[in-house]
Amino acid sequence: MEDIIKKYLGRMNDPTSSAFLKGPCGDSMEFYLVIKDNTIKEIKYYTDGCNETKTCAAMTAHLVNGKTLEQALCLSAGEVMQNVKALPYEHLHCSILAVSTLYRALADHLLKD
Repeated sequence: MEDIIKKYLGRMNDPTSSAFLKGPCGDSMEFYLVIKDNTIKEIKYYTDGCNETKTCAAMTAHLVNGKTLEQALCLSAGEVMQNVKALPYEHLHCSILAVSTLYRALADHLLKD
């Protein structure tokens, strides 16, 4: 999992779309997307959150990288939870924060068209 976290962690200078969201726990998250031909060609996340928040953000990025917008919009927090092994109950909200931030980045792109 550590390699996935490192692969997608970072910010972009010129993304097609982006989003920022602060969760009720106080963690903030950002997603940056490069979208071409209705497909996510590049994705990065940044968070000041805990390890579980980083893990959920990285898994979210991993699951939608290379997918169409329609496929990315079908991603659920439950799917992220299933792919993150041993996510503690008290950190289930991290998957919701990750997917919600992704949705905002996707909406940012869709509303520009």
